[in-house]
Amino acid sequence: MICKSILLTTAIAMLTFSTLGSAQTQEIGYNSAIEVARANSRAERANIVGTAMSLGDKEASAFWPIYRQYEYERSTLEDSRVAVIKEYADKYPNLTDAEAKGMAERMFEYESHVTALKKIFFKKFNKVLPTLTVTTFFQLDRRIDFIGRHESGVWPPSTHSSAGYHSHSTA
Repeated sequence: MICKSILLTTAIAMLTFSTLGSAQTQEIGYNSAIEVARANSRAERANIVGTAMSLGDKEASAFWPIYRQYEYERSTLEDSRVAVIKEYADKYPNLTDAEAKGMAERMFEYESHVTALKKIFFKKFNKVLPTLTVTTFFQLDRRIDFIGRHESGVWPPSTHSSAGYHSHSTA
């Protein structure tokens, strides 16, 4: 069990770094790079889910169609999150308080929509799969999100500085 967890964490970290690295090394536009990274991330995510879930044939035939629908709808919601991140990157460090507040509100709205989507799909998955399997999937989904967001090394710039130096200390 510990080996599987380590393998899963390693795979997720590799997904994060390989997606970011491939987007950075390609000579394509900013928006294209983001879309390539997102597409790669979705494909890798499905591979990780498939490996980690260890579904039998019957469970897999019930799981994957719902999963694809879930990922499609989630990706649509993700568009709003990506738009906020792009806007933040474009406007920083000249971002006004009003703009920052609007972005924060849009991110809260995004998180609310994702939570509502997960509740809807929990019910859909649970109609065809055991609750333990569904719960395992959503725990895995959350873990992939966490690692993807926090181990990628992509953090917003610090708003507090000392003589213009922006610290990104992890201590």
